Amino acid sequence: MVNVALPTIAKALQTDAATVIWVVNAYGLTVAVTLLPFASLAERIGFKRVFGSGLLVFTLGALASAMAPNIGLLVSARIVQGLGAAAIMCLFGGLMRHVYPQKLLAKGIAINAMSVAVNSVIGPTIGSTILSFANWRWMFVALMPLVIVTAFAMRHLPDVTTVTSRFDYKAAALSAITIGLFILGLDYLAAYTFYALLCMMASILLGAWLVRSCAGQTSPLVPIDLFRIAAIRSALGASVCSFAAQMATFVSLPFYLQTVYGHDPMTVGWLMASWPLGAAIMAIAAARLAERVDVAILCAIGASAMALASLLIVLLPTSAHIGWLMSAMMLGGLGFGFFQTPNNRALLSSAPRERAGAIGGLQAVTRVFGQTSGAALVASAFAASQLWGSTIGLIISMCFALVALLVNIRRYRQDRERGVRGASVTP
Repeated sequence: MVNVALPTIAKALQTDAATVIWVVNAYGLTVAVTLLPFASLAERIGFKRVFGSGLLVFTLGALASAMAPNIGLLVSARIVQGLGAAAIMCLFGGLMRHVYPQKLLAKGIAINAMSVAVNSVIGPTIGSTILSFANWRWMFVALMPLVIVTAFAMRHLPDVTTVTSRFDYKAAALSAITIGLFILGLDYLAAYTFYALLCMMASILLGAWLVRSCAGQTSPLVPIDLFRIAAIRSALGASVCSFAAQMATFVSLPFYLQTVYGHDPMTVGWLMASWPLGAAIMAIAAARLAERVDVAILCAIGASAMALASLLIVLLPTSAHIGWLMSAMMLGGLGFGFFQTPNNRALLSSAPRERAGAIGGLQAVTRVFGQTSGAALVASAFAASQLWGSTIGLIISMCFALVALLVNIRRYRQDRERGVRGASVTP
């Protein structure tokens, strides 16, 4: 909903496109830097306690966003909302491992992916409808019924056994700074190239220090023990690129459709719903295919479709019928659906069950890191050119999808060399 409202928020709060994107980036960046610490904390104090605390903080952040009088306070409120979201999002991968038996894990992931996709269809549609009849602030108020339903449903979450090792505060701080500096560097790469590169170099050095400090620990905050599993490394690489491509598209499209095509917010919302609708259609089918087809092949097909979708949107003339735009975005959604379920199944099933919390947190970090990186690069594109920013953003999306394609080609070759099916790798 917030992505659809960005142009409206920019106009209402009298700010530019490069600044208003921080309404999305501040939320995503906060989630990205706190997912691993929250996942580690949940392994120690319990999933339900972290989930409940996160839901409360998320609610307070949403209400503060609705009342924010200027862009600075809105961004601050979104940071609070991001903290709450991180405490919730880091748990889903681990919860699925404890809810579904191994033989039903792919089906469970597909149901989860379809739920996310369906709500992603509903989100932009509700957002654009609200913008047509009311102030953008009502989008945050509209979250309250969902919060109430979630609070009642929370009691049905499974009880997960906790680990006994102490929470590593040093690693938590280091991981947050490492991820945060890298994403900030991406965001300011065009506007402040030298300082952005310094941030990214510092992030790499701190990351190396973080990995060394976690080596040899039992249940480390940064699960470096899981990185030794080849299937997990491949799945994470594909995930980062695919989610970066998706978010770069979603941040660019509201501006592109309104400035290049002249569509109103209601039409933009309906058009953007085509992408998650395609993902929802493909989610269950992809789960069935993942039982018989190599995950690398499915993900490669998905990445190719996403790249083609972005290219088509850029190449379509401004006189093109709205149906062509909708078809191109649905193609991107179908491609994303081809990727999501098989890749998440390979990722979650490749880790030991007792490390479900860690792999769930790592899955969430990878997703949000990819999404935030995609949004940050689009922000850099707008900083470089207000006129061509949205077009450059779609090209960035296509490039990420092509990198995801290359990752999956390499994954397929590695699977063949090991003589295993990538879709059925287990620890």
